[in-house]
Amino acid sequence: MESVFTYALPLALLAVAIVLFLGLWNMMRGGTSNRSQKLMRLRVLLQFVAIAIIVVGMWYGYLN
Repeated sequence: MESVFTYALPLALLAVAIVLFLGLWNMMRGGTSNRSQKLMRLRVLLQFVAIAIIVVGMWYGYLN
């Protein structure tokens, strides 16, 4: 089970960073604001997933 947390958290953080970069890049190049808004909403969702993984990992560590 520990290996799940070892791989899941870095993947979630990488996904957050990629979506953040894509959203910023879209804004910098003058893309549509609708796309930037969707990317930033996806970033918030991915941040929630990353925090949930951290909380579950800490809870799992506390139980063992």
